[in-house]
Amino acid sequence: MKTFLRVAASGAALALVLTACAASDRDGEAAQSETGGSRTTFVFAASSDPASLDPAFANDGETFRVARQMFEGLVGTVPGTADPAPLLAESWDVSEDGLEYTFHLKEGVKFHDGTDFDADAVCFNFERWNNFTGVLQSESLSYYWQKVNGGFASSDVPGLDGTGKYESCEASDASTAVVHLASPLPELVSALSLPSFSIQSPAALEKYDADGVTGGEEAPVLPEYAKAHPTGTGPYIFESWSPGEQVVLASNPDYWGDAGQIKKIVFTVISDATARRQALQAGDIDGYDLVGPADVEALDEAGFQIVNRDPFNVLYLAMNQANPELADVKVRQAIAHAIDKEALVAQTLPEGTEVATNFVPPAVDGWNKDVATYDYDPEKAKALLAEAGKSNLTIDFNYPTNVSRPYMPTPEQVFTAISADLAAVGITVNPVPEPWNPEYLDRMQGTADHGIHLLGWTGDYNDTYNFIGVFFGAPANEWGFDDPALFKAIGDARYQADKAAQTAAYEAANAQIMELLPGIPLAHPVPSLAFKADIHGYPASPVQDEVYNVITIGD
Repeated sequence: MKTFLRVAASGAALALVLTACAASDRDGEAAQSETGGSRTTFVFAASSDPASLDPAFANDGETFRVARQMFEGLVGTVPGTADPAPLLAESWDVSEDGLEYTFHLKEGVKFHDGTDFDADAVCFNFERWNNFTGVLQSESLSYYWQKVNGGFASSDVPGLDGTGKYESCEASDASTAVVHLASPLPELVSALSLPSFSIQSPAALEKYDADGVTGGEEAPVLPEYAKAHPTGTGPYIFESWSPGEQVVLASNPDYWGDAGQIKKIVFTVISDATARRQALQAGDIDGYDLVGPADVEALDEAGFQIVNRDPFNVLYLAMNQANPELADVKVRQAIAHAIDKEALVAQTLPEGTEVATNFVPPAVDGWNKDVATYDYDPEKAKALLAEAGKSNLTIDFNYPTNVSRPYMPTPEQVFTAISADLAAVGITVNPVPEPWNPEYLDRMQGTADHGIHLLGWTGDYNDTYNFIGVFFGAPANEWGFDDPALFKAIGDARYQADKAAQTAAYEAANAQIMELLPGIPLAHPVPSLAFKADIHGYPASPVQDEVYNVITIGD
């Protein structure tokens, strides 16, 4: 998910107050259990509030987590994978030229407001996304439409004005929607699995003025729809949102699929990772995400369940070539040879984490087993530094504090391990710790004032461009280099309509990246969740496509 997510940490005392709210929701259920009934409320600790209840304005994991319960798109994912699968569209056909997508829709589906899901509703949503104007075009709101489609019907921003791939949508009949593109966009089907492209009720969007966002790009004020009236087709409907405390959802009595055992979901907001663990141990929540590696073994031994997602991410060390000390590729190669990735993974990352060789995980088409690798070799690192005239190199090393990300659960520990490796080959590190919110990302991605730094990415859907296109698709302050040939190679690969040709082009781009070595892919960490022992069937997904109607609670 988008790396721009800001998650502010809070104290444990506040978290305990918030978990009390969740506990109060379950008092009735405790009594029910004592009389032999089944528990039907599932309480999950979120690390923050959702940014919006309108998924079209969503680009972060906590918002997506809530949205997936209420909304559905044309495309979902195969359970436990990042691969696209039918959802509201039972199937689709793509024309030979890649310009026409015909979606055959599920029939008999109703939105939460009782109106019909049909092809007109699908086209309404596509037209809505493409016709966002003004502040709605900001990355803080319609990030994914802008990045996937490439623009809007019209815009005051030259690079976004009429530049999109989307051309039109027509309803051939109630159960057939045809999307026309101006030029091929091979990743479209995979991208449609994102919650941002959920199909929402046209009637509700219009009734509650869903596009009536006011304020500026830095502080947009969301309309009533995005705060209190989200209306989708999913298994849960909105009940309440108490910002800073909890979001409550209730089972959709008219859901087209299996309603499941869980009749109420409570997302309790607990920002602090330690407080989330304590809330689970106290019995105030049923589960939480982003379990720290140091907590996994202790929770497992105490009888809690640990559920791992397959890694669909990358942790990397970026090297800013705008810094003169890092401009020489021999220096970057020396840093790569100095790092003991195997030891780094064993000492600081969850069990099951894979050492990375590409900036994409192996599950993604385009991963290349034959890229240049830089094996741990301190003597070679010293020799390369000497050749570059940098045997006494001193460099700033930025790393984030007060944060835990799926690709980087313990950044301080990773920093410490890498710093020790660099010191062993004669590189002096100047530690630059910075709070994640807001300083760190603003500095790393918005300025050229840094040396080496830790960052990463969790993929949104199964497409190589969603990794290397995000990193290396255009000049960026994070890396400090400008390589038009690489940028063009990645862009050309993105729009290859032939799958085999596209995969080969991405493999070549990944090889080119590792020769240029703008950074070092370190690992693909395994994100862990923890649950009470009586929670069964949690649908762990590498892209967090996790809907709670399949969960059961019982001994």
